[in-house]
Amino acid sequence: MMDPTTDNAGKTGDPGAARAALEALRAEIAKAVVGQDPAVTGLVVALLCRGHVLLEGVPGVAKTLLVRALASALELDTKRVQFTPDLMPSDVTGSLVYDTRSAEFSFQPGPVFTNLLLADEINRTPPKTQSSLLEAMEERQVTVDGTPRPLPDPFLVAATQNPVEYEGTYPLPEAQLDRFLLKLTIPLPSRQDEIDVLTRHAEGFNPRDLHAAGVRPVAGPADLEAARAAVAKTTISPEITAYVVDICRATRESPSLTLGVSPRGATALLATARAWAWLTGRDYVIPDDVKALALPTLRHRVQLRPEAEMEGVTADSVINAILSHVPVPR
Repeated sequence: MMDPTTDNAGKTGDPGAARAALEALRAEIAKAVVGQDPAVTGLVVALLCRGHVLLEGVPGVAKTLLVRALASALELDTKRVQFTPDLMPSDVTGSLVYDTRSAEFSFQPGPVFTNLLLADEINRTPPKTQSSLLEAMEERQVTVDGTPRPLPDPFLVAATQNPVEYEGTYPLPEAQLDRFLLKLTIPLPSRQDEIDVLTRHAEGFNPRDLHAAGVRPVAGPADLEAARAAVAKTTISPEITAYVVDICRATRESPSLTLGVSPRGATALLATARAWAWLTGRDYVIPDDVKALALPTLRHRVQLRPEAEMEGVTADSVINAILSHVPVPR
């Protein structure tokens, strides 16, 4: 249950209270995770857009802890799946189980039937099992034995992965990458942040006990619904829409890329920019909102040419170059 001392005005559907509740997530997550504010912001944006998030970083940079802290700060049902090479699709989606008492098959829901699914180290399982999430992520349902079964709302997949060059990893299929609204890179901490992490541990912080760290629920489904309704009313001018289209079309013409951003990616960029505009307190979108969300929204939707990779070109550098030369609307 939500702490009674928490401001729960979001339950009235007040957009201002909902924004305050979502902003309070930052403070709660900061009790467990030092720094990583861009990743926290990305997770909140994904919640507002009904999207999914892929967190990438080397082992030990608090990817899993970040998602667990988010789950603890939200009044939502949460489940976790540890992806391993022997994990089967039915271990994620659920399966039909024979009941000897009724002599009938009954459906046993898998962990995907939750509000927030932590798909931990998703690229350590083969593509067959990775693909078991495709229908769930896109259509918010799971089909087993020909019967579609709806997932709860809200539904968010927060997946973590190690860089693909690490041993024991399988690259995610392009179709699945495109289902993620955002790809957030989790960097190594700065020197001061790392000092703060060690200081916390020296003082007794236990990452396996977030309740003891003081992380408590500060937002729930009502807050999300109020926030999403307010985001939907945020104004998008025709010039901003054209700006998003021009950026995405420029990726398709880039000589460094074999695959540019699809129309679904353009729609995603417009949605994330809109959510970010609302979070920052505006009821209209400006070009800076588009620029702020361009990298996390687009970096996983493009493919580099092999020769460009050999030259050290990255998806981020290509997108940044495009942002620098596409005309910005006034």
